[in-house]
Amino acid sequence: MEYILGIDIGTGSTKGVAVDLQYKPIGRSQSFYPTTSSEPGYSEQNPLLIWEACCKVITEQINLRGRSPKIISLSCAMHSLIAVDSGGEAIIPMMTWADNRAANFADQLLSQGSGIEIYLKTGTPVHAMSPLCKIGWIRSHLPEVFSRTEKFISIKEYIWFKLFGVFEIDHSVASCTGLMELDNLCWHPAALNAAGIQEEQLSRLVSTAFYRAFPEAIPGMEAVKAGVPVVIGATDGCLANLGTGAIAPGIGALTIGTSGALRVSAECSRFNKEAMTFSYRLDEKIYINGGPVNNGGIALKWQLKNILGTSQLREEDYETAFRSVSNLGPGADGLLFLPYLQGERAPVWDARSCGVFFGLNLSHTSDHMTRAVIEGICFALEDVLNALERSGQQVDRIHVSGGFVASAVWLQILADITGKELVLISVDDASAIGATILAAKAIGLESDYPMPNIKEATRIYPEKQTHKKYMEIFEIYVALYPALKEQMHRLHKLSNNPSSAGLL
Repeated sequence: MEYILGIDIGTGSTKGVAVDLQYKPIGRSQSFYPTTSSEPGYSEQNPLLIWEACCKVITEQINLRGRSPKIISLSCAMHSLIAVDSGGEAIIPMMTWADNRAANFADQLLSQGSGIEIYLKTGTPVHAMSPLCKIGWIRSHLPEVFSRTEKFISIKEYIWFKLFGVFEIDHSVASCTGLMELDNLCWHPAALNAAGIQEEQLSRLVSTAFYRAFPEAIPGMEAVKAGVPVVIGATDGCLANLGTGAIAPGIGALTIGTSGALRVSAECSRFNKEAMTFSYRLDEKIYINGGPVNNGGIALKWQLKNILGTSQLREEDYETAFRSVSNLGPGADGLLFLPYLQGERAPVWDARSCGVFFGLNLSHTSDHMTRAVIEGICFALEDVLNALERSGQQVDRIHVSGGFVASAVWLQILADITGKELVLISVDDASAIGATILAAKAIGLESDYPMPNIKEATRIYPEKQTHKKYMEIFEIYVALYPALKEQMHRLHKLSNNPSSAGLL
């Protein structure tokens, strides 16, 4: 059987998903690697381990299938940065999206006014997550590393160089660096100047449909037949939209994993300057507009481990937690949770913000706290949804993916808070499946992106009265951060502990 192999290079693991030519998954492999923090605020990985994970999942799927795939296509997490020498070897560990050490550089750029101008040109929020700010931090704090660096690249570029010996970056990954002009698809001079680099220190820009033939004799990937097309692909967020069929007007794609994001496709960029919603590229015609939150599944994991004391979380622990909150009404009997446990990105963009339980009284139990955490995550995404809609981005229904979709309780809470119809397209692997769809179009198997058949998909509808009540609670939720911001910052300073916002 012919198949396409989608490789999703994530923050915690790399997945290899094999699909048949109707894009139905027929096999899946996964390989994990650690994230380390040598200092508070750091979030680092060894790119060699990620390369080894890619080799492992590709080889495993080929061995299981008994033949090489028709195409290989790549998806990857956004905002990683690796400083490499001329041989493509990392000089320091890779900085993940969650690395927060460049927060002050981002603040300075925004305070100068040039930050907003760069944001409106590049579509990438000016924040510690962005490679622009990470490069600026390296220049200021690690001048020896900066002077030795041949190229500043992402994890996908690192893998691509290992395969083909050239530095190339697709428009999608480049669009979330803060360094590429979103509309003109070229490196942005003002952003390069802010980072203190030249265009030659970045990779050559190519289309997301660009591909090369797999070369001979790659150590660790001997199972791949030479000549198999390898499509460079796009970012995991953009491909999740494609993989869940959310590239038509009015359809949002929402993912909750460790963090979370809400994204909507459009024919042009749309900005909300106050909320700094992002605008990235899927390809030359399709923009993906949206906003990310730092605290998704990680907040619930924190509640179950740190508050309830469940040391080794199992699937049944989550199931027990969901059953326990299903008997509670909207609003957890007057308990609200601001889920900024690792700071927050959209729409507040504040690494010094923190988590808050608000409304606690003697009647509240751990079940109330768990429900408040789940509702808080959903309120944070509703905050992003409102920001997108204020920018003129219409959202009629939302296609959902990520680990949270296994919980009917969580899905219903999300539907009731957003007031939107939810469509469950796939339980997992939306980005990898999106990569296979993009690849099929790239090499001419499809004339356009094929859309999934959603006639038999699970749909979750909001309950009108519950939504109305949630909107009253949401008014209190959105008022909490502005009221507490100053005190959060004072407490952060008094703690004498550099922010670890975003660390996994």
